[in-house]
Amino acid sequence: MKYSLLIVFLSFWLSVLSCGKSAEAPAKTGTGTGVAIKRRPASIGIIGDTANVVKTVNGGMVLMGGGADVESAFKWMIDRSGGGDVVIIRVTGTDAYNDFVNKLGSVNSVETLKIDTRELANNDTVANIIRNAEMLFIAGGDQSDYMNLWRGTKTGTALNYLLQEKKVPFGGTSAGCAILGGFYFSGESTSVVSNEALANPYASNITLYNNDFLHAPFLQNVITDQHYLTRTREGRSVAFLGRIYKDWGVLAKGIAADERTAVCIDKDGKAQVLGSSKAYFILPDAAKSPEQFTAGLPVIWKRNNQAIPVYEVQASVAGNGNFNVANFSAAEASGGSWYWWSVDNGQLIKVLQ
Repeated sequence: MKYSLLIVFLSFWLSVLSCGKSAEAPAKTGTGTGVAIKRRPASIGIIGDTANVVKTVNGGMVLMGGGADVESAFKWMIDRSGGGDVVIIRVTGTDAYNDFVNKLGSVNSVETLKIDTRELANNDTVANIIRNAEMLFIAGGDQSDYMNLWRGTKTGTALNYLLQEKKVPFGGTSAGCAILGGFYFSGESTSVVSNEALANPYASNITLYNNDFLHAPFLQNVITDQHYLTRTREGRSVAFLGRIYKDWGVLAKGIAADERTAVCIDKDGKAQVLGSSKAYFILPDAAKSPEQFTAGLPVIWKRNNQAIPVYEVQASVAGNGNFNVANFSAAEASGGSWYWWSVDNGQLIKVLQ
């Protein structure tokens, strides 16, 4: 009788332990704002329904300048997502965006994927989660990680599917914004400051790439920059644009956002600036190429102190200014101020037009 009771007792606890180790059981991860399912590789947290939904989306791009997130820009994207599935991707960090985004609007789910190896970036399930998204946002971090880990993988292909075919609202902040232009600065050696870039536009740490990663609407001939006024990056934008023109023969444009600021571009290419600081649209002119742009020498790009027209827009919470990035037409710009930028022996000069 004692042995029978012991067998029953052991059987019961073996059953409990077996159930606790089931592959079907969810595992809580991240900051506790969501639940990641073991069968969803790279997922570090999800809020909402893991079942895919199909919603009608209204495309658009958000170029966010880093620092504090711009809530109104996230709401702008959520409104265009149709209330579908939101996916956040990153290489480092937590699932903190899940709770943040979920509180800003009604969506089916918010999930964070931490894609920190090329194996994960080439995982079919990871790529499929991305392809099923109705909104995607790339968190801040290090853009060289994104380039090295995601470029040329199934994740990269899935991201371009969202941009080019599904046309979902798609954004990024800081490093996540840096890779959204067709041209981009990788920062793989180290960052570069304006004075350094203008003193020698061919410094070894100025590593630029040409349309080999993401292919966002209207941004193929654009290079972005972030933390713009906070880190005094205006001069390096001029150096980047000069390099693109000298090295590839492309008269690229620049779009830059300061911290706490986002440039929101709708599906027709009409941009507004949301947040609390400023954004810039930089439009080099082929008829006004640099007078001196050589390795080891400071940049000279004066053209009578009218080298590069730049449109400055002060952000607002609801959105301010209008600029058409589909054609970068100066005639269609409103709500901002035009400046001339020029460079005299490596020193940036800004003059109100």
